[in-house]
Amino acid sequence: MKTMKIILGIGALSIAGFFMVAADHIDAPAVKGGTSDITDFYAFQGEDTSNLVFVANVQGLLSPSASNDAMFDENTLIEINIDTNDDKIEDWVIQAIPRDGKMYFFGPVKPSTTGLNSAIETAGTTGMVDITPYGSEAIIGNSNGMKLFAGPRDDPFFMDFAQYTEIIAGNASGFNSPGSDTFAGTNVMSVVVEVPKSMLGGSGTINTWVESKTKQ
Repeated sequence: MKTMKIILGIGALSIAGFFMVAADHIDAPAVKGGTSDITDFYAFQGEDTSNLVFVANVQGLLSPSASNDAMFDENTLIEINIDTNDDKIEDWVIQAIPRDGKMYFFGPVKPSTTGLNSAIETAGTTGMVDITPYGSEAIIGNSNGMKLFAGPRDDPFFMDFAQYTEIIAGNASGFNSPGSDTFAGTNVMSVVVEVPKSMLGGSGTINTWVESKTKQ
């Protein structure tokens, strides 16, 4: 699970260019590289400043050849959680689940259950987009003021892992500029949702995190 806090404010608090990211490319063997393995979670203000964008990336370290056959797992639900009153419990969720080459979205909707277990919120606002094939121009879905995307993308995360290990070992005092991107040439399976702030309460501070949950 990735977790972070972002500011969803307008008016007195300026958040132009505000951007947050949580990242983790190396996980336990049970999930490392698997279809439910979350690599990154990004949240930032959209080009339209009335919107927020959430990006959940899974299946890290895909080579270009592996990306040709990479698929979202139809038994895995990707759930973006949004807490608007700082009690660390999700008040809104946006869910994404793949079926037959399409990604179906539910939400933002108040969840019927919170915590580790989830139910697919079929009564919530829904949308759908064709999953973009590898190497193809992005297919963007539009639904109820939201923009939707799902498919393989170049991994945007930059990390010089070799230099990091040298720093940890005491052999170097810092990173090189510009350094070497360990993740260059690798891909992820990405889910992107751009949503109007008005659908999430409009203003204030939110906590947001993403989970991948496997069908039981």
